[in-house]
Amino acid sequence: MRVEYVEVLVEEPSMEEALRVLLPKMLGSVPFEVFPFQCKDELLKRLPQRMRGYANRIRADSWFRDHARVVVIVDRDDDRCAELRRRMDAIVADAGLVVRVPLAGSNWTVVNRLAIEELEAWYFGDWAAVRAAYPKVPTTIPSRSGFRDPDAVAGGTWEAFERVLKRAGYFKTGLRKIEAARAVASQMDPGRNTSSSFGKLREVLVEIAGA
Repeated sequence: MRVEYVEVLVEEPSMEEALRVLLPKMLGSVPFEVFPFQCKDELLKRLPQRMRGYANRIRADSWFRDHARVVVIVDRDDDRCAELRRRMDAIVADAGLVVRVPLAGSNWTVVNRLAIEELEAWYFGDWAAVRAAYPKVPTTIPSRSGFRDPDAVAGGTWEAFERVLKRAGYFKTGLRKIEAARAVASQMDPGRNTSSSFGKLREVLVEIAGA
């Protein structure tokens, strides 16, 4: 059945800000809402309760069961990808909900996605968008050692992003994450992003939009 509504759970406000700009580019006309938490720990702590709430909602509301999807996005940080995904998928399954897995078809309610290692990796994946927002940053960043794979920037992705912008004359007192999220996301083209973790999110959102 056609997806008519999407709820997205994220771990912090800068991700919310970026997604409010990016989601229409991938979901098209599908309505959505983004619900931010204060941090990753809070989201993961409250996830079981939230999933049980969705399970109750599905039992009471056939429209939500048939036409809504839930997307959960957290930063990988220092966690192992497979372990974090298994933990999150288990929470969904324990609530009695169907989690999206490869080749699962359309009969699912929740999908878990990781930003690797953080939201700022997606900025490195679309450096043209960063340059459109902050024209003084070097054009050569994506070709430099340490930045060629947006999902493997060492030493903290947001810290690396902050350093690059500071050297170009921006955010001299520290990166303002929400402001940067709004500025960069408004320039991003989801189809050209080279971040693998962004690509996995894009894949499922395009699937939802076409369902």
